[in-house]
Amino acid sequence: MATLISFCQMCFMVYVFIADGFEEVEAIVPVDILRRAGADVKLVGVGGKNITGAHGIKVEADITCDGPLGDFEAIMLPGGMPGTLNLEKSDAVLHVIDRAVKSDAIIAAICAAPSILGHKGLLRGKKAVCYPGYEKDLAGAQVMSSQVCEDGRFITGNGPGAAFAFGLLLAGRLCGERVDGVKSGMMIL
Repeated sequence: MATLISFCQMCFMVYVFIADGFEEVEAIVPVDILRRAGADVKLVGVGGKNITGAHGIKVEADITCDGPLGDFEAIMLPGGMPGTLNLEKSDAVLHVIDRAVKSDAIIAAICAAPSILGHKGLLRGKKAVCYPGYEKDLAGAQVMSSQVCEDGRFITGNGPGAAFAFGLLLAGRLCGERVDGVKSGMMIL
C-alpha cells in the first residue's frame, strides 16, 4: 500500500472525453490504468453527465464539458460509433484539442478517434494508427501496422483490443516507471 500512496502524491491531470456511443473498453481500461499509476483522471461527459456507450453500458462522467476545464497534461479520446462523431461535433472538445496543441500536452486517441486529429491536420507527418478503414482520415500521417503508436506527444491506438497497451503507453509517458508497478499488480506480462 505504501507504493500506491506514493503513486498518488504526484498527480497529472488527464481529461478523457466520452460521448454517447463511445467504445467502453477504450475509455475504461486506460482510465483504470492511469488512475492506478497515480494520474488524476476526469471523465468528461459531452452532452451531459450520463453517457451511454456503444454497447449499452451507462457511465456517469465526473464532469461535463459545459463548464471551464482547468489545466491538464494530457487529453484522451476513445473511439466507437457514433461516439467519435459526437466528440468531433462538440465545439468544446475541439477547443480543448486546440488548447492541448498550444500547451504541448499529450494528445491520445484510439480506434476511430484519431480521425478527429487527422481532420484537424494534427497528424500530418506523424506516425499513427487507427481502426481499419479510417486510414484515409489521418490526413498525411504515416499509418503504422502496430496496435499502438507514439510520435512526439501523439499517442494512438488501433481499437478495443489495444486498450491495455494504449493505457500502459499513456501511463508510462505520464507517470514513468510507476507503470511497472501497475503492470505487476494487474499481472500484465
